[in-house]
Amino acid sequence: MALQLAFAASGAPAAREAYDTLVATHGGVPEQEADVVVVLGGDGLVLDVLRRTSRMPSPPRIYGMNRGTRGFLLNDYSPDGLRERVAEAQPSEVVPLECRAWDLDGQELPSLLAFNEVALRRTSNQSARIRLLVDNVERLPELACDGVLVATPAGSTAYNLSARGPILPLGSNVLALTPICPLRPRRWTGAVLRSGRRISFEVLDPAKRPVAVSADQREQVEVSRVEVAESRTTSMQLLFDAGQGLAERVIAEQFRV
Repeated sequence: MALQLAFAASGAPAAREAYDTLVATHGGVPEQEADVVVVLGGDGLVLDVLRRTSRMPSPPRIYGMNRGTRGFLLNDYSPDGLRERVAEAQPSEVVPLECRAWDLDGQELPSLLAFNEVALRRTSNQSARIRLLVDNVERLPELACDGVLVATPAGSTAYNLSARGPILPLGSNVLALTPICPLRPRRWTGAVLRSGRRISFEVLDPAKRPVAVSADQREQVEVSRVEVAESRTTSMQLLFDAGQGLAERVIAEQFRV
């Protein structure tokens, strides 16, 4: 039986042109009926499609082709032999983080999923002050910083790397906990934690020193508390051309100069 393909494209002209070409050639079905969603755009669109389809009873696999900028999560674009490429592509499993947050009145906000990272950031000209706990054990009574993030292995080469966090091998079952411009303790460079840990952040004096939390590209502002843990019941598959899998890309990133 032929693979059922759905197509998703960003608003960029190159992505829309590719979308029109491929749909005219291959047709397309709704995402909930697809075996594979072919994503045409950049990494941000891949993350959006991952989140959107991860809630489905039988989530489709994701095969991206780069019509954006860097395209770390995507394959090279070519309109030729698409079905053969998709059929022969190798899967890489990605497991997201679940982010739970509470507002200043203690009301829980809608939970969010993040396949790259969950990041807390100050929203005023004053540094954020955050108490940090792991599995309900206090590890830092006060971190004064611009922010702090938790990254998955798949996301460790993105914002986490820019914040000088470690690159994590795919399948390593660890998470990166990385400060963003720490002021105190100045020498704390973060931690690597087993993926089953629950990481909690309590914002100290959130009215005076407001903090926002983002899960990949979605943001909630003025939070008082955040809990982050791996969503063990949710996993997705990204498809890559042979020899270009996500694990290989993460390894290669460590030798990029």
